[in-house]
Amino acid sequence: MPPRPSPERFSTGVLNVDKGPGETSFSVVNRLRRLTGAHRVGHAGTLDPLATGVLPILFESATRLAEFALKLPKTYVADIHLGFVTATDDAEAELEAVADPSRLTAQDLETALAEFSGRILQQPPAYSAVKVEGKRSYRLARSGDATRPAPREVEVYASEMLDFQPGPNAVARVEVRCGSGTYLRSIARDLGQRLAVGGYLGRLVRTAYGPLTIDDAVALDELKTADAVRDRLLAAEVILPEMERVKLNVEQAAQVRQGRAVRVLPEPAPGPVRAHDAEGRLVALGHTDPLRRTFVPEKVLS
Repeated sequence: MPPRPSPERFSTGVLNVDKGPGETSFSVVNRLRRLTGAHRVGHAGTLDPLATGVLPILFESATRLAEFALKLPKTYVADIHLGFVTATDDAEAELEAVADPSRLTAQDLETALAEFSGRILQQPPAYSAVKVEGKRSYRLARSGDATRPAPREVEVYASEMLDFQPGPNAVARVEVRCGSGTYLRSIARDLGQRLAVGGYLGRLVRTAYGPLTIDDAVALDELKTADAVRDRLLAAEVILPEMERVKLNVEQAAQVRQGRAVRVLPEPAPGPVRAHDAEGRLVALGHTDPLRRTFVPEKVLS
């Protein structure tokens, strides 16, 4: 293992990682923490061990932006296997036959999939980290407790069938663009239920997370040193939703870092605002106070 650099020397930013199969999101964070020696490392948007694709890793002050990153849309390509269900709604559990899907056509799949767009009620999988009466659902499921998470509203911006292999082991490959909290395992389960044949999730790839795409992602095995990670870091604001940007001079930046409101020109429109210093570095997120005509910091980055 390469020597750990001094923690204070590592940079703030976002690393677009292409997570491999079998790894947990937490293990990716741990590997990068050991490699870089950074004080703070986190991720935005958990991927299950079987899933692959874009996993944003946040370093140092960028970890404070995770709550904003979760608001970005995500795009997935998923293989939905029909004719069977599993306890976990994916390929990690034993298959239980429901009905022969041989009768299904591509048109049947497209018609059913169209119902999974817009704001929909979705029940999270029994084996998920969602809390039920203060306990993780997967812990309840493992103990034999039949209690399931309550349905909740999620948003699917678009869903499209990319390919369909008919027959007794039918598989539909779909692309789904959705908001935070959407479970592709639940879509697979519910699509199978809608078609009266059962369904579970097989291969899952997150191909995009906001502006981050899998084509630009880097595999962990390609990163051998802290400098290699640093060279691939993106600016922290890449994971922020659209916000108006204001520029601070040196004096204003110092005041904002102390949590003080400042007047900036031109005056930003009402709404969320991000403030950058004279060198373009993100200093803080906040809002405008129209009465005092100031930028008010809410979350300050060092």
